[in-house]
Amino acid sequence: MSAIDVLPVVMAGGSGTRLWPLSRAQYPKQFLVLQGNRSLFQEAAARLANLDAGDLHVMAPCVVGNEEHRFLVLEQLRECGLAGATLMLEPAARNTAPAMTLAALQARADGGDPVLVVTPADQTVTDAAAFREAVTTAVRAAARGAIVLLGITPDRPETGYGYIRASGASDAGTLAIERFVEKPDAATAETYLRDGGYYWNSGMFVVRASAWLRAIETFRADIAHATRAAFEGRSTDASFVRPAAKAFAEVPSDSIDYAVMEKAAVPGTGFALRMVPLAAGWSDLGAWDAVWQVASKDAAGNAAVGDAIVKDSHDTLVHATSRLVSVIGLDDVVVVETPDAVLVADRAKSQDVKHVVAELDRAKRTEHTAHRLVHRPWGWYDSLDSGPRFQVKHICVKPGASLSLQKHHHRAEHWIVVRGTAEVTNGDQVMLLSENQSTYIPLGQVHRLANPGKVPLEIIEVQSGAYLGEDDIVRFEDTYGRVKP
Repeated sequence: MSAIDVLPVVMAGGSGTRLWPLSRAQYPKQFLVLQGNRSLFQEAAARLANLDAGDLHVMAPCVVGNEEHRFLVLEQLRECGLAGATLMLEPAARNTAPAMTLAALQARADGGDPVLVVTPADQTVTDAAAFREAVTTAVRAAARGAIVLLGITPDRPETGYGYIRASGASDAGTLAIERFVEKPDAATAETYLRDGGYYWNSGMFVVRASAWLRAIETFRADIAHATRAAFEGRSTDASFVRPAAKAFAEVPSDSIDYAVMEKAAVPGTGFALRMVPLAAGWSDLGAWDAVWQVASKDAAGNAAVGDAIVKDSHDTLVHATSRLVSVIGLDDVVVVETPDAVLVADRAKSQDVKHVVAELDRAKRTEHTAHRLVHRPWGWYDSLDSGPRFQVKHICVKPGASLSLQKHHHRAEHWIVVRGTAEVTNGDQVMLLSENQSTYIPLGQVHRLANPGKVPLEIIEVQSGAYLGEDDIVRFEDTYGRVKP
């Protein structure tokens, strides 16, 4: 018997607004390290890569995400040793049904028909063995033609999740799905927990690529046809697959559940919809309260990350990123500190952080879109200080990396090397600078910064001029394809 081809599909396009201020539009929660040393995205990709059953052949993953995060995805995959991934870059956010359809079309492009194991990038699982067992059961059922969901065995009357009602005798470890249930009120959730047969909807799906395409064409032909048109007009660049932007803008937005799953659960539709129960310490980390739920805690129920001192407090979460944070006499509170924003909230109301993000957006502020420390494909920069006509940045360039060959119309720059070796292009000159050496880039001068060494290069950059925005960059050459035609 030949092995079942399995294609891990990681949905990494979410914005994660409920974990603000740690999560930002340019660095959303799936790329954050909330505990341990790997991000949620890295954990999700690694979980699917480690489906080590003998009858499964696990392929390099397909990641569906945002153009803006493409280099971040590649770097995080490289860090955890996952090579050969395909990055499907959505030109616009169109929810999960079009995203899954893109992955299925990519899976079928070379004539294969693997089983897709689709997971959001922002969940956590604490029992890896139980997860592997449940997913391999789902893969085997999907290989026989079923559409399989992972349903979470509930351990509390949760009102923040949708539910699945499943029943019947187990068939090779799977249950029949009767219906989907919207998020319940507290009393209804208590009833579900007491009665049994109800499971949280994890948002994880297992299905053959051809079976998904048949389902989306059956129930949402408009999504299927529009997404196929965008995929057929795609461009491919190294690991990146870009659907045609104009065609993708015409794709209707809908979720996997609404577009297909709820319709396929109706008897007589011709689709076998099954569920595998999963009891593996799962959480979707949809709000700071969920982060507290899964975190390690002291005897008083407090969870602390970073440089934090917690006194005379109970069931409180403190997350410090850049300085000492001390709390005294707080119960059921969330405190999250970043260099440019601090959140203090009742833990029970942590879902309402989205309203703060909406207010920041309405006020045209930037604290919901980017951190003070901004990641780039070549490294990162941290804006240390700014004022009228000046800005100071701490810049780090990875070994072997370089910024684009560029110039600025409105600012000059001073560079001081504080670590490593810099290769500086300054007009017609190319020079090497080492620690404590500096150079001056006049306004309008074509220049480039590169790291030829084997350790990170760190410089302090002082900008001066009439306008210091990031859009005052004219690129002539760029390793990362950012030169505009």
